[in-house]
Amino acid sequence: MRIVKKFATFAAGLLVSFVALSTNVSAAEGGHLMQSGTDLDDRTSLQNGAKLFMNYCSGCHSLKYLRYSRMAEDLGLTEDEVMNNLNFTGAKFGEQIHVSMTPEHANQWFGKMPPDLSLIARVRGSDWIYTYLKSFYLDESRPLGWNNQLFPNASMPNPLWELQGLQHAEFGDADKATGERPVLGLKVTQPGHQNAEEFNRSVRDITAFLEYAAEPAALKRQSLGVWVILFLAMFTLLAYLLKTEYWRDVDKH
Repeated sequence: MRIVKKFATFAAGLLVSFVALSTNVSAAEGGHLMQSGTDLDDRTSLQNGAKLFMNYCSGCHSLKYLRYSRMAEDLGLTEDEVMNNLNFTGAKFGEQIHVSMTPEHANQWFGKMPPDLSLIARVRGSDWIYTYLKSFYLDESRPLGWNNQLFPNASMPNPLWELQGLQHAEFGDADKATGERPVLGLKVTQPGHQNAEEFNRSVRDITAFLEYAAEPAALKRQSLGVWVILFLAMFTLLAYLLKTEYWRDVDKH
């Protein structure tokens, strides 16, 4: 019993430390995370997220652990729909999703090759992706003219500015020690093609698609979950009836 109590105390302390570390990381990167509200059971959301990602993000970011054929199968798309609308590199249907941008061009424009986003949802989490995509603002001091409240000095422009519009930061008073002015909030000063509700839905759909891309098997695992629960419930009932039958004669004695 004493060992169990020690283990429980250790586990609780480890959990508290992990939560504190996660909070510190979030704070260091610009503040609290917004709730993405993704739903992997919403196939329409995943399809729209795939369309938006391929049109606005795949020019720089690859998904090298996901194949076009697997995406089509999981999201209920035909080969023609994928190859004609979501494939911009000329890759074959069974190949992975790579970018056409060369490393030389990437170094010239961004200073390095943009990262592959296959596992970004597992590394950062869906809420981080959602918040990051909504946190870009214009910053003339940056080489590409953009900055990010969640991830300051990010080496990329806002890929969704046409949808969101132009967003500016509202700054606080400068820090006496560093001279830096904290970002207090963000405000869209020039509307884009979508209103706030539509843009939030688009970002949510992209986030959901990246969550799916990080673990495509999650779709099948969730669909099997209901049957697994039903099996366990039935097995528990049968085990209880079997136990009752075995112990009936024992109880009499």
